Amino acid sequence: MAATAPLARRISISTILLYLVLSLGAIVMLAPLLQMILTSFKTSGEALRVPPKLLPDNPTWNAYHTVLTEAPFGLWFRNSVIVSVSVTALILFTSSLAGYIFAKFKFPGRDLLFTLLLGTLMVPFPVVLIPTYLIVNNLHLLNTLFALIVPSTVSAFGVFLMRQFIAAIPDDLIDAARLDGASEFGIYWQLIRPQLGPAMGALGIFTFLASWNDYLWPLIVINDQDRMTLPLALAFFNSSHATRYDLVMAAAVLIIMPVIAAFLLFQRQFINALVLSGMKG
Repeated sequence: MAATAPLARRISISTILLYLVLSLGAIVMLAPLLQMILTSFKTSGEALRVPPKLLPDNPTWNAYHTVLTEAPFGLWFRNSVIVSVSVTALILFTSSLAGYIFAKFKFPGRDLLFTLLLGTLMVPFPVVLIPTYLIVNNLHLLNTLFALIVPSTVSAFGVFLMRQFIAAIPDDLIDAARLDGASEFGIYWQLIRPQLGPAMGALGIFTFLASWNDYLWPLIVINDQDRMTLPLALAFFNSSHATRYDLVMAAAVLIIMPVIAAFLLFQRQFINALVLSGMKG
């Protein structure tokens, strides 16, 4: 009994230190977000005050009113929703279907093709930017939302993630479904897909965040203001109102709200996917 007391004390101290370190890290990560939100409620003069003040003297919604009324923010928001949701849905479908094929079908060159697919993960996007632009131009999709959707319909990371999860599904279930007369697509849709909730949740979050925050590709292929997405809109406010940090921060708050909502909605699937992928190796 005497030996357990020091052990319990050491565990308690280590737990307290761990929580202190994690709390400090959370404060450091949340501080810029808090500063952005508070600045959005300041006037233009308060946002430029030197030395800066954390809390606004007279909180106001004027910056949000300006952002929502003096620019087509609603149109930009709709464009981002259309592009992000379309890209996420297409990648979830193509990745899960390709993952099923690579995991459960045997055909000549399967391993080589999968290796080449994984090799594309090591190629940075700027390397393939010009070829992708030429393809989109030949398809006559420039300056349309399709130019943001079509090149993003397949994800090598998504195929890899889905294959790892589907490989753990017993082959006996698939064989039993085939004996019952189910088609291959029916097996995928009715048997495989419902078991991919955690993986699809994680991939959906990754894809939605990447598409929602994408700036470089829309900057290149979109020219008209009515087809801009929200990252381009943030650059628009930053260039048109360079000294109006209250407007820039208000626009930034409006842009990150759907991202936070998506993470809060799917955080359980996201955490489960990370845990399961770590267990499966």
